[in-house]
Amino acid sequence: MKTWLKPVPMVILGLVGLCILPELIIRLAPYSDFLRGRVYQNFAFWPGLLVDWQPNYFGQPVLMFLTYGFLHAGLWHLLFNMMTLVSIGSPLVAELGQRRFAVLYILSQLGGAIGYAVLSTRPLPMVGASGALFGLAGALLWMRFRDDLETISVWDTIEDMFQPILMLILLNVVMFFAMDGQLAWETHLGGAIAGAAAMGVLWRQAKHRS
Repeated sequence: MKTWLKPVPMVILGLVGLCILPELIIRLAPYSDFLRGRVYQNFAFWPGLLVDWQPNYFGQPVLMFLTYGFLHAGLWHLLFNMMTLVSIGSPLVAELGQRRFAVLYILSQLGGAIGYAVLSTRPLPMVGASGALFGLAGALLWMRFRDDLETISVWDTIEDMFQPILMLILLNVVMFFAMDGQLAWETHLGGAIAGAAAMGVLWRQAKHRS
C-alpha cells in the first residue's frame, strides 16, 4: 500500500501509458471487437510467423517481439498487470535509475517473447506485459540473492531463495487453471530468466557510476 502513496516514477508512468493507449483506443472505437482482432493480427506475438506464415507487413516477425507486451486481452488483464508494474517496478527504479530500468523492462519483454517462441507448441497469439513483469520479478530475486550472499552462507542463500521461487511457480499454476490453460507460462519463464540476467549487468553498471 505504501508504494501507491509515493510518486510513481516517470518511466513507469510512461510504460503504463503505452499499455493503456491501445486498450483505450480499441474500447472507444466503433466495432471494437473487430478492431481488437485486427490489432492482434498485426501486433500480437504469433509463433507461426517465425516458421512459414506470411506476415501482414514487412518486419512484423521482428516487431512483434516488442509490440505484444503493450497489448492485453481485456480490461482486467490490463489492470492487474499495471498494478503489478507499479508495485514491483518502483523499487527497481530506485535501485537502477529510470534509464536502466527501461532497459531492464525491454530486455525482459524480449526474453518473454523468446521463451514463448522457443517453448510454446501452440499456434495461438500471445499478448500482455507479463513477460516483462516476470522479468522484473526475476530482477528482484537477483537483488535478494545478492543481498543474502553478503550476509549468509551460499547454502543458506539458496535455501532462502526457495520460497520466493516456489511462490512464482505456484502463481503460474494457479493462473494456468484460472485461465483455463490459456496461460503463456513460457513467456513468464523467459522473462524471469532474462530479467535476472540483465539485472546482474545493469546493477553493476549503476553501482560503478554512482
